[in-house]
Amino acid sequence: MDGLHDIRARFPAIDGDWARFDGPAGTQVVDAAIDAAADWQRSGNNANSHGSFAAAAACDALVERTSATMGRLLGADPGGMVFGPSTTANMMALTRAIGRRLGPGDEVVCTTLDHDSNVSPWLLLAEDTGCTVRMAGFDADTGRLPTEAVLDLVGPSTRWVAVTGSSNAVGTIPDVAAIVAGAHDAGARVVVDGVHLTPHRAVDVTTLGCDVYTTSSYKWYGPHAGIMWVEPGLLDDLDAYKVRPAPDRGPGRLQYGTPSWEGLAGIDAAAGFLLDVGLDRIEASEAERFDRLLGGLHDLAGVRVVGPQDAADRAPTLMFEVVGMAPLAVADALAERRVAVWDGHNYAVEAMEPLGLDAEAGAVRAGISVYTTDDDVDRLLAAVADVAA
Repeated sequence: MDGLHDIRARFPAIDGDWARFDGPAGTQVVDAAIDAAADWQRSGNNANSHGSFAAAAACDALVERTSATMGRLLGADPGGMVFGPSTTANMMALTRAIGRRLGPGDEVVCTTLDHDSNVSPWLLLAEDTGCTVRMAGFDADTGRLPTEAVLDLVGPSTRWVAVTGSSNAVGTIPDVAAIVAGAHDAGARVVVDGVHLTPHRAVDVTTLGCDVYTTSSYKWYGPHAGIMWVEPGLLDDLDAYKVRPAPDRGPGRLQYGTPSWEGLAGIDAAAGFLLDVGLDRIEASEAERFDRLLGGLHDLAGVRVVGPQDAADRAPTLMFEVVGMAPLAVADALAERRVAVWDGHNYAVEAMEPLGLDAEAGAVRAGISVYTTDDDVDRLLAAVADVAA
């Protein structure tokens, strides 16, 4: 696999029995993250934070260390790292706090390209506050989100813009920096859903300029957890819903209860893995596998690739249909051949209709991960050709 030819050995759960294209919903875990979580559990350091004894100090040190590693991974101030069970949970906490200052006449701009974790929390906020959510549509012909489609909806009443860093359905990567700059010019703040971007591209939050950036470590070879970076000044200013003993400043304002210490250890190790390997190397390796997959699907009779038809400006994820077959039937047939894919809307519920898909049935989704090989791609292509025949 080019410069990453030995990377597969870092994933104990990966063997030759299955070809795994299910990574967009959750990847296999890298050895360092498995070991870090297990080592923490064995260490005797399970306790809680801010105590007088050694184990409590170790918990504090773990938070500091993991925040610093995440700061390096995302190019962001470590003081803004909020750890929670998932990005959806983190967004619910964030929007509930934001909503305490919104009301009728205020507006939020979301997009039809986003995962629902960056849409429904805003819709619920609108129900509670009377503010208005406006939906920016992507180009149905290209599967891409033009910058102007978002900024044309931004005006004097816009308080927040919520945009994906990369579509979890079809991989599209919008020009987030341009969207952020335009939104800021209008006085609005921006949340970027970076869940599908972080595993596949080097991220620099400072360059993007956003106010909030979300990601989930189980999408990049770590434990099931969500990490949300909030600009520290904003974090301290939010009217957070919290228990009274929770801190009045810093990430603890938006963290509900004791974090998973072993999870933090795994996050630290998984982020360290990405930094050590290098996102530029990962991107280059995945691009070769993705070109092979995309080109191979285009060559198959009876198969339609959904959304973007080329590999430009996208993460290595796509959706496709087999003519005359329900997506679930295709996924079942591939599973019988030991090829793991997803079917359905994959929580990108607003994107299905513009893509010409049934709202529930959606299409078949396949994604390249760092451990995907050319042999895996060839197995998927052969299986799809067999099913489509």
